[in-house]
Amino acid sequence: MVSKISWNSATLTVLLFVLCSGAAAYVALDPNGNITIKWDVLSWTPDGYVAVVTMSNFQIYRPIMSPGWTLGWTWAKNEVIWAMMGAQATDQGDCSKFKTNIPHSCEKNPEIVDLLPDAPYNQQVANCCKGGVLASRGKDPSDAVSAFQITVGSAGTTNRTVKLPKNFTLDAPGGGYICGPAKIVSPSLFITPDRRRVTRAMMTWRVICTYSQFLAPSPKPTCCVSLSSFSLPFSQNASITPCPLCSCGFPNSSNCVMKTPSGKGVNKAVLKCTKYMCPINVHWHVNSNYERFWGVKITITNLNYGFNYTQWTLVVQHPFLNNATQVPAFSYKPVMHNLSTNDTALFYGRKPYTDVLMQAGPNGNVRSDLTLNKDGEKTALKKGWAFPRRVYFNGNQCVMPSPESYPVVPNPPGPR
Repeated sequence: MVSKISWNSATLTVLLFVLCSGAAAYVALDPNGNITIKWDVLSWTPDGYVAVVTMSNFQIYRPIMSPGWTLGWTWAKNEVIWAMMGAQATDQGDCSKFKTNIPHSCEKNPEIVDLLPDAPYNQQVANCCKGGVLASRGKDPSDAVSAFQITVGSAGTTNRTVKLPKNFTLDAPGGGYICGPAKIVSPSLFITPDRRRVTRAMMTWRVICTYSQFLAPSPKPTCCVSLSSFSLPFSQNASITPCPLCSCGFPNSSNCVMKTPSGKGVNKAVLKCTKYMCPINVHWHVNSNYERFWGVKITITNLNYGFNYTQWTLVVQHPFLNNATQVPAFSYKPVMHNLSTNDTALFYGRKPYTDVLMQAGPNGNVRSDLTLNKDGEKTALKKGWAFPRRVYFNGNQCVMPSPESYPVVPNPPGPR
């Protein structure tokens, strides 16, 4: 009996170590996904340096949504921020010891936010001023980068005397990010616009932040999947499988409303009451089944009255996504580019038609048809073969119905 308890304790210790370490951030579909923060010192000043901080989202399908990112750290000594361009510190802190030239921030633990798109031109730098919103790398690599310039004082003035900031934090809607320590790397190289000269940073360090659902403030699912198929001719009942009950929580009067809130706008998150209580419902409808292809309609519905999704992504695992031929309203690309049989696709909106998923209401949905060509040798299974295996919205896995409840797809009428 004693040895059994000891073995269980050891196993629990190992499990907790795995969950609390970087292994918990591993995502099978995006094993190398992370947000990399690169700090390039461009020049020295009498009491510090000028640097450009670049934040790159290397996650294939997880964006950072509005109201955007907040980057924080702890200064190693008594550094201050004299000035910033492209971003700002949320708190100036106690700068009372400075009599004339007042720093931008004297906080020991500054928190930095991006400027809004309408920031004055003389306060902008390249890749700044997006309101903290970062697209995923799979959706738009050019929009997956954010940057700002910072002038630091009361710091070292050479690469031997500068002390790296520590305790980096990255806060974003939904939470879940953990950052490693800053590490000095090879200085970044910069090519002049005429491409005839190369310069390099005086010093460069890098911080890598990864996402783990275990670290998110609310580990509850945020989306669910419902399924349906077309009915046979003259059939009275459509074949529909709704989202599982209470997929994302239990409905109660404190966290949902039965009808649209009054007033022109809603300032906080208000969720529409449903039996599954998810902010996002992804519906997969098989609207045709022919010998050579399936016709599908994908509908994404936002049930939150106070939140728009501006950089949404949808990832679907389905055995025939390698043979998708028509996706008229969404953009589409495979996730696993290096596999000959890709079964995972990334969908996102097309500007200016479906790139914004509006808040709950008449316009709170986006949809697209999808044509999937069949492989004759792989269509032996009838029930469930036309439906996805897994679905992810904005990087979060959605709750799927149980396979036993999948709708029945009528047999194809013949070649077409």
